[in-house]
Amino acid sequence: MWLVYPYASVRAHARRLNRGSGFTLIELMVSLTIVAIMASVATPMVQLTLQRQKEQQLREQLREIRRAIDSYKKAADDGRIKKNADASGYPPNLQILAEGVQDIKDPKRKVLRFLRRVPQDPMLKVQQTAGVSPAIGWGLRSYDSPPESPRYGQDVYDVYSLSTQTGINGVPYAQW
Repeated sequence: MWLVYPYASVRAHARRLNRGSGFTLIELMVSLTIVAIMASVATPMVQLTLQRQKEQQLREQLREIRRAIDSYKKAADDGRIKKNADASGYPPNLQILAEGVQDIKDPKRKVLRFLRRVPQDPMLKVQQTAGVSPAIGWGLRSYDSPPESPRYGQDVYDVYSLSTQTGINGVPYAQW
């Protein structure tokens, strides 16, 4: 059985076929505008995520260095590290935590290492160059300096970031 279409519907169908099946300029402009709006909404979220990752990295590295300083102090208090009678028992610098010191209680004089390497402050944009220690990127506080005005002296009691920026929580990185 043959279907017969009315003449008007056949003509309308032919016009639709001849028109082409592409997008108009208006449709393309609307699509691009929607994509641009979505990208502008996503950009601040990506920046915030990157900032959070850097802050998490700073927390972990500060914790790692402080744990190494405490381990060095405990080893000095246990008599495993040679120290002067007037010394506090804290390391003289950060590099010694990675280089290590001799264990004077061990008959083989093995080296005690407290860090594999001194981590770099993620909040500073200091480029690592040959011969420059990553410990330069950290602020050092001596045992005999007050917490309000930290300064470096004969030993390293604490570390802090030298960044002048403020964290997402509103606290400057130097106070973490």
